[in-house]
Amino acid sequence: MPEASHQAFIGVGSNLGDRWGTVRRALAALAREPGIRALEGSEVYETAPVGMLDQPPFLNLVAGVETTLTPEALLAVLQAQERAAGRLRDQARRWGPRTLDLDLLLYEGETRGGPGLILPHPRIWERAFVTVPLRELLNRAGRFRNPAWDEVRARLAPMPAGPGVAPWTPPEE
Repeated sequence: MPEASHQAFIGVGSNLGDRWGTVRRALAALAREPGIRALEGSEVYETAPVGMLDQPPFLNLVAGVETTLTPEALLAVLQAQERAAGRLRDQARRWGPRTLDLDLLLYEGETRGGPGLILPHPRIWERAFVTVPLRELLNRAGRFRNPAWDEVRARLAPMPAGPGVAPWTPPEE
């Protein structure tokens, strides 16, 4: 019997080093991960930092995945990718610069409230660098038009784009 597949959304960001190279490599690694059957990204945005303002701008996007992994297993994969990119989680500098940031934002049909994982992500609605690319991805024709996301789409619809979020075009390869 095939494993059930669920959709989930991942916030992706980087503001240190080769930002686009880091993001591109992380997305490619996630697409090859066992248990991730499909991965589709939003457009890329250059965004002003939040929290700790004295740092370089970020590149951000939201990636939608279809996965057979549990939310906890998917989070473990994301954190392993961050470590592979040189990310050290430092609670004292929670919103500081980072080589790679991968946040599990939403997981179809699931909520969590534990110390290791909160779903939906607790600050999703406060961050234009998440809401802008998430809205774009959810409204695109295709795989994420799933009715399971109708409530999220409705909540995002009236939200303003927000300052400090600008479309960014990756260099041609």
